[in-house]
Amino acid sequence: MEKAQRAAEVCPECKIHSFRGRTHKSCKKRHGLDGTFSAWQYKRVIRKAILGLKYRFAPEIAKELAKAFVSEIKKRPLQLNKPILVPVPLHPRRKRWRGFNQSEEVGKVLAQNMRWEFVSDLLIRKKSTQPQTELKRSQRKHNVKGAFALNPKYQSLITSHRSLIIFDDVWTTGSTIKEAAGVLKRKGARSVWGLTISCSK
Repeated sequence: MEKAQRAAEVCPECKIHSFRGRTHKSCKKRHGLDGTFSAWQYKRVIRKAILGLKYRFAPEIAKELAKAFVSEIKKRPLQLNKPILVPVPLHPRRKRWRGFNQSEEVGKVLAQNMRWEFVSDLLIRKKSTQPQTELKRSQRKHNVKGAFALNPKYQSLITSHRSLIIFDDVWTTGSTIKEAAGVLKRKGARSVWGLTISCSK
């Protein structure tokens, strides 16, 4: 994407360089992420596009972002087993108020272009939380604690040795994706990655 700065490939735990964003062996946690990938830094044109999506959904922006995102992933391919893309869910009340979930809408287009399976309701948002953007970094982990649950009808799917990719728009502290990953790992998932459009330092 023009004028967008590419995000660095780092371990999701220690933030030190790691090829393709894989979690270092020394940083691995039993219920943690196996890696994370962000396409761009959360600046300028990307920040503007994401804010436009979040508060005024525009299909053309979603398609443009997804198309550029696919290009970035193909330049830096991830070695995943039959990936399943899972968007971070909004609480039903918040989704009704907003009218859409931007991670779901972009994720759907992204999955189609990558030929990945897309499961929008694999995760359930069971707790309404304060928006992470309104909180200090130190408060974010506690805010999303217990916010997610696995949709029971997908139990057999997550234990099928396929790679699950939790998709969101921005990685700041990683608290949201890490909390969701923990839910899936505790239910038997073998490989869980985080995937975001951008990352904020």
